[in-house]
Amino acid sequence: MTAPTTQPAENSDDARASLEALRTEIAKAVVGQDPAVTGLVVALLCRGHVLLEGIPGVAKTLLVRALAASLELDTKRVQFTPDLMPGDITGSLVYDARTAEFSFQPGPVFTHLLLADEINRTPPKTQSALLEAMEERQVTVDGTPRSLPDPFLVAATQNPVEYEGTYPLPEAQLDRFLLKLTVPLPTREDEINVLTRHAEGFNPRDLQAAGVRPVAGPADLESARAAVARTSVSPEIAGYVVDICRATRESPSLTLGVSPRGATALLSTARAWAWLTGRDYVIPDDVKALALPTLRHRVHLRPEAEMEGVTADSVITAILAHVPVPR
Repeated sequence: MTAPTTQPAENSDDARASLEALRTEIAKAVVGQDPAVTGLVVALLCRGHVLLEGIPGVAKTLLVRALAASLELDTKRVQFTPDLMPGDITGSLVYDARTAEFSFQPGPVFTHLLLADEINRTPPKTQSALLEAMEERQVTVDGTPRSLPDPFLVAATQNPVEYEGTYPLPEAQLDRFLLKLTVPLPTREDEINVLTRHAEGFNPRDLQAAGVRPVAGPADLESARAAVARTSVSPEIAGYVVDICRATRESPSLTLGVSPRGATALLSTARAWAWLTGRDYVIPDDVKALALPTLRHRVHLRPEAEMEGVTADSVITAILAHVPVPR
């Protein structure tokens, strides 16, 4: 992808306007999931990946498809099952009888937005193959590394209520996800809106008929990423991020706190959020706004705290209330 050729500030303003238009465009297909939309955009800006948690039927798949259509990006979906093999994700070598040679057949991971549906239903060996793709932006087949497209985002889903026959993601793999977004049930008004749309002929499998059009593209995303990289962070803000993460390591409710990688992730998402809201510098409110989705999956509750009804979100919220805010 070529570097922007016009003035950075102008590109930055145009890119921000284009990405802000995503909400309106995606809302033509998905009702009432603005936080999840924002989280996915933040992940794209930070070159990160997203874990989407919600019960079946709350439009997680539709959300990713609508985002891809609005950004003019390619997307693929993989239903993770216990018999899924690593080659089903990454691709494999296929023998061609006509040429008597093996050729590489790319797997679904060769896309811009990969929806990994119910990732915790596949064995660790297949999960680890996806982990290489997420971390290294490449897959290795028969000893040969093959680069993935850019942008590349994995949106993995998991069901929060049904754990029979699942392979829970280990902490090391959870830490590779930039954000964990919860996709809640819609409000009564939003659900009525959904039913009304379906009664009027809305087809979730035909986004073009629903009026979803590309309002941004890879060039806008590249310009936006460059602008986010220029967003300044004061030493006080960096210290605030570190203090929050260190407080999780000292919490009596947790057996595992946030790692330095998690602190880096929080700083990255706060910078992206600051830029999206029109600033070229980070303030404490940016850190607070992204703390829950960035940190909730990087901590591990003590069993006794879990039995008392303590949640990761409640621990992080309490820490945010107690850590001194820089002025």
